[in-house]
Amino acid sequence: MKTPYKNIYTVLGTNRFIVIAVVSMALLSSSLSGILVFKMYSKALNSAFAVNTDGSVIPLKMVSQRENLSVEVLAHLQLFHTYFYNIDASNYEKNLEKALWLGDSSIDALYRQKKSEGLYNRLLQYSLMQRVTSIDSQIDISREPYLFSTTTRFEINRGKVVDAYELVTTGNLIPVDRNFPNNTHGLLITDYFEKSLKKLSNEN
Repeated sequence: MKTPYKNIYTVLGTNRFIVIAVVSMALLSSSLSGILVFKMYSKALNSAFAVNTDGSVIPLKMVSQRENLSVEVLAHLQLFHTYFYNIDASNYEKNLEKALWLGDSSIDALYRQKKSEGLYNRLLQYSLMQRVTSIDSQIDISREPYLFSTTTRFEINRGKVVDAYELVTTGNLIPVDRNFPNNTHGLLITDYFEKSLKKLSNEN
């Protein structure tokens, strides 16, 4: 006897096959996607990190930022020490004004101290020339504030006599907003201190 439900088992079998096929395809697709993602992640992992000198792993973006920061810190210190110590009767006011933009009140206090001691008056009175010959800075940018120690060598030309000196300065650096053209590196010197000053022999 024929009934409307004669193929129900066939239909159920077909549906089950379709469900199994769809689930299998979904699992296969998910597996392939997972494998591709894992490969991409592994590739990115191997190329996005670098090993620091102490063995720690650092993102390359951070490495790049550190390299740029190191360059800017050294350039900032070079600029400041040039402005502050490479002076003569004709340029000291202009140079010192530029130098004061690169540091905090500790720089201003040192400038006022030197001014009260008559340093800049002697530049004018005797037409002295103080010329920086070398600037060498050691920095630590592993954390803020950034520490530095700078050795600056300069000569004071007194006409027939030229005396050479070596000055060691220390301090910290903190990030600030860039100010063009006054503070292009976006750094500010704090806790500035002239640690030692010695006269070099003529042989140096």
